[in-house]
Amino acid sequence: MTNKQIIDVLYEISELLELKNENKFKIRAYQKLAQFLSGYDKELDGIYKEKGKKGLMEIPNVGEGIAKKIAELIDTGKLKYLEDLKSGMPEGIENFLKIPGMGPKTAVTIAEKFKIKTVAELEKLLKEHKLKDMKGFGEKTEEKLLKGIDLYKKGQSRKLLGEAYPVAMGIVEDLKKNKHVEKISVAGSLRRMEETIGDIDILVVAKDAKSVMDDFCSMKIVKDIIAKGETKSSINTIFDMQADLRVVAKESYGAAMQYFTGNKTHNVLTRELAVKKGYKLNEYGLYKGGKLLAGEKEEDIYAELGLQYIPPELRTGGDEIEEAKKNNIPVLVEPGDIMGDLHVHTENSDGIDSIEKIADEAKKHGYKYMAITDHSVSLSVARGLDKSRLLKQIEAIDRINKRQKDFFILKGSEVDILDDGSLDYPDDVLKELDIVIGSVHRKFKMTKEEMTQRILKAMDNKYLNIIGHISGRMINEREAYEVDYEKVFDRAARTNTAIEINAQPVRLDLRDIYVREAVRMGARLAINTDAHRTEQFQYMFYGIGTARRGWAKKEDVINTLPLKDIIKWIKMKRT
Repeated sequence: MTNKQIIDVLYEISELLELKNENKFKIRAYQKLAQFLSGYDKELDGIYKEKGKKGLMEIPNVGEGIAKKIAELIDTGKLKYLEDLKSGMPEGIENFLKIPGMGPKTAVTIAEKFKIKTVAELEKLLKEHKLKDMKGFGEKTEEKLLKGIDLYKKGQSRKLLGEAYPVAMGIVEDLKKNKHVEKISVAGSLRRMEETIGDIDILVVAKDAKSVMDDFCSMKIVKDIIAKGETKSSINTIFDMQADLRVVAKESYGAAMQYFTGNKTHNVLTRELAVKKGYKLNEYGLYKGGKLLAGEKEEDIYAELGLQYIPPELRTGGDEIEEAKKNNIPVLVEPGDIMGDLHVHTENSDGIDSIEKIADEAKKHGYKYMAITDHSVSLSVARGLDKSRLLKQIEAIDRINKRQKDFFILKGSEVDILDDGSLDYPDDVLKELDIVIGSVHRKFKMTKEEMTQRILKAMDNKYLNIIGHISGRMINEREAYEVDYEKVFDRAARTNTAIEINAQPVRLDLRDIYVREAVRMGARLAINTDAHRTEQFQYMFYGIGTARRGWAKKEDVINTLPLKDIIKWIKMKRT
């Protein structure tokens, strides 16, 4: 039983409890645990097998009752409590509850009226306009549900970068234990740091290919062996992700990495360039006639083609080849450049950990500062802070800072951008903060012009420093709202407002294509984790990947600045 499967059960329980009009705090308890586990880096199955129910109860948000339920799930693969909740409900209701935008009551109404059990049956009904005459169901509702089904299907076929990467690295670390492995790396869309991943591709150089293939196919995470061969094997993991392992010759490792990293268009362009130079490029190497010119190292292949080395994140089949010919590939931002995280939530709103614990963890990551940015008062679902609670938090941070050495906590808030573009706190409260993030959390269905004006007005406030998760999208769950990015980036550059790259795997918002446009227009970026618990600090890696895909350099990102320069940057807008 994987964490993902347990999370799905927790969400299903919360939705069924909502249908039965159970206590909202009980519903929230299951939702909160599911959210926590979505970024938890340890498998509950392993904890339970090692420490039993007591081990599960050591996990935040897991009490004795939920620990018993998780134990039952792990032991039997089923949960009587869930089955009891589903009794009396239409058969197959759990399938509809997974569709983004499908509320529990809507799911029950449709299932009962049409006696359907599958998403495919629902999609057929919607395309035939069979629901439009039902009370509360019109053309817009049909359109919304069809979009939800499309998102659901994408989620089934492609996994989030943040889901796939830990699985892939777990495989890599396991295989490194084999004494015959000389080189090993991930390739494909994972190495390009795309926001969603199809399959996991891994390349290895090994003295004994059979030994490595045996280890690969016998790992604990193997659900099914799809194929097993001397140089290539494929497995389906317990995380419902396919992983392919290829063993390649040492002299071809770089060529294989270049070929299997892709993308397809980039590979076509490099092969065409090779042909123009009288060469032949394939997964085994770069050849002139029968002579191998390069193959062991990727860098040598690009050099022989007359190109500056192109980082994997830029291999999109766009203009990277032409830019590499002119030596215009920039030095991209790297994990070691980040000096602090400017978007973090605590237990005071919808986070898990205390300010002190968060600060200690930030220091372990090598950060020199961080910002506490709990939600503002209007976001009641996230226990947003009213003025009184915010001022108490400010005082608490001041006390903690007096005890800190070589580390500073910035007093901040993630403030709701209200419908008219004003901010959720008045200026006399905002001026007490070191840093302010403005985010849209409601009224997503505004027109493009309305949403753009809403955000532009917010940026004109001298206390607003960063626009958070600008599009509002949730990958495979919720589409982005419409906004005029060109106008926003122009205003951001002119008002000294940064645009956030939110590193939460389900967001990765700003998207890479807009990152590049923002950089081109002179807007600054802030790569933040939006962490709701310390384990999510690891998400910074995914945000950096998105920044790199958008050609962002260290100097484009404000939280690569030392503390004194961050404070100077903040003050520039307020003066």
